[in-house]
Amino acid sequence: MPVYPYIREQYAIGKKLFAVLVDPDDITTEGIDRLAGMAADSGVDLFFVGGSLVTGTHMEACIRQLKERTNIPVVIFPGSIQQVSPEADALLFLSLISGRNPELLIGNQVLAAPYIKRSGLEAMATGYMLIDGGAPTTVSYISNTLPIPADKKEIAVSTAMAGELLGMHLIYMDAGSGAKNAIPASMIAAVAQNCSLPLIIGGGIRTPEQAYESAGAGAGIIVVGNAIEKDPSLIGEISFAIHSASRASASL
Repeated sequence: MPVYPYIREQYAIGKKLFAVLVDPDDITTEGIDRLAGMAADSGVDLFFVGGSLVTGTHMEACIRQLKERTNIPVVIFPGSIQQVSPEADALLFLSLISGRNPELLIGNQVLAAPYIKRSGLEAMATGYMLIDGGAPTTVSYISNTLPIPADKKEIAVSTAMAGELLGMHLIYMDAGSGAKNAIPASMIAAVAQNCSLPLIIGGGIRTPEQAYESAGAGAGIIVVGNAIEKDPSLIGEISFAIHSASRASASL
């Protein structure tokens, strides 16, 4: 099954998905093997591969190795138009709808579109929203945009609604790598109540409790990267927490 119909199907039945974010510059070949084994054993649903500043040249090798070691779909989370590879199963075709930088709203997408079409990659139109996580992040610096304040949920709601009306398939709310704080559950809930698209939530999630809270608030996909880089053993606990939120949602 293509990745987007799978995400949409799981979202419709209330199943929460766990995506592990992999930065190809921050992981070795041996590390990928360990991560793949732990992810498969823990029931990880998706790999997101990419980052705001991928400077190395082994993204394709990273994707290929993950696909050789597991049956988990690999989705590119691109930080630039260079981060495109036909080795992946799908790509988040991002538009930074929370910012006012025209290059990240449409400019880079115009440059990348011909190659993505030729590659045959499944491109999932994604409204990308930066949310203030309490600290400057690489993505806010690279994108030259200000994040939505964490206490302004009405702005987040209106932005997500605009993304839906523009025809996006997904909404990705991200506090960014290195965020001190996760996105408030109240903001996630407000967006989920006013937008019918599957919500991806990432940034600042370091504990199973935070993952469970975000999933319970209405997120469809929880993305964790930095916390797992620092402590890979968290994969099992976070996966259990996210999938427990699925069961709790189904019982309501």
